[in-house]
Amino acid sequence: MKKFIDTVDTLLIDSLAGFAKAHADIVQLNSAPLYLTRKNPKTANKVALISGGGSGHEPLHTGLIGLGMLDAACPGEIFTSPTPDQILAATNAVVGDQGALFIVKNYAGDVMNFEIAAEMLECEVATILVSDDIALPKNHYTGRRGVAGTLIVEKILGAATENGADLAECVSLAAKVTQNTASIGIALNSCTVPALGKPTFDLDDDELEFGVGIHGERGRSTQAFKSATRIVSQLTEAISIALQPQAGQTVLLHINGFGATPLIELYLIYELAERAWQQRGVKIVRSLVGNYTTSLDMAGCSITITIMDDELLALWDAPVHTANLRW
Repeated sequence: MKKFIDTVDTLLIDSLAGFAKAHADIVQLNSAPLYLTRKNPKTANKVALISGGGSGHEPLHTGLIGLGMLDAACPGEIFTSPTPDQILAATNAVVGDQGALFIVKNYAGDVMNFEIAAEMLECEVATILVSDDIALPKNHYTGRRGVAGTLIVEKILGAATENGADLAECVSLAAKVTQNTASIGIALNSCTVPALGKPTFDLDDDELEFGVGIHGERGRSTQAFKSATRIVSQLTEAISIALQPQAGQTVLLHINGFGATPLIELYLIYELAERAWQQRGVKIVRSLVGNYTTSLDMAGCSITITIMDDELLALWDAPVHTANLRW
């Protein structure tokens, strides 16, 4: 393992210190307990939007704090859930008179710790579970995982909270977004967790992992390596079966890199995916390409589709200013 680190124990806090200094106009860091908040959080007449999870997926979630997105984020250690005290302190730092909304990726530790924090809070709080990863069946015992679709939920809900939507309206909107979003990923190699010091799983040079998770989990199947066109065709077919977008519908297409795939390849994937959806009569009206929900140094990518309507398009287009997403 060759990584730019001094010690595994100090990697996260030193990285976050650097992040907070580099974006001091947007975020501020609290070190004990560990969380980040929007600089000068807007608390009056606004639902506070809080998310978090294990580190290693940057820029999710810390890079998405700011105007039009998150008010606070709680980073756990790499691929480890944040603790209830982190979530409790972060929420109390940003919550106002409209309550708080937790956006939680569907992993057991995240769900449990956000639930514990919610029970300890004195303010009104609601929780959204993101479960867009169709690599797992709907009836899987853990439910489907939350992956790259989390960013889309955070962006749309962030715009809604800026517009003054109340907690009940945000919960209803979140259900609409999550029901209309599906993701699936593919990996060319595994990530290397610094504390482990070696790849989570092994792939031969002529293999790929279909339906991989963002924590280095193996996917639906290990398959023979194939062309980008065939890979995109397989991913598109899986999403089409799960989400069933109809000809004539408008969608957002998000190509997400896992950390080690260059943009030249991600834009190739976008081109192939755009062609595949157009052939099905589905119209791509918004797009996002880049490394947003990563898995440390994993080579690979995911495709996310969100079926859009006028309401969701307006919220997606609303102003946003964070470290890693802004328009």
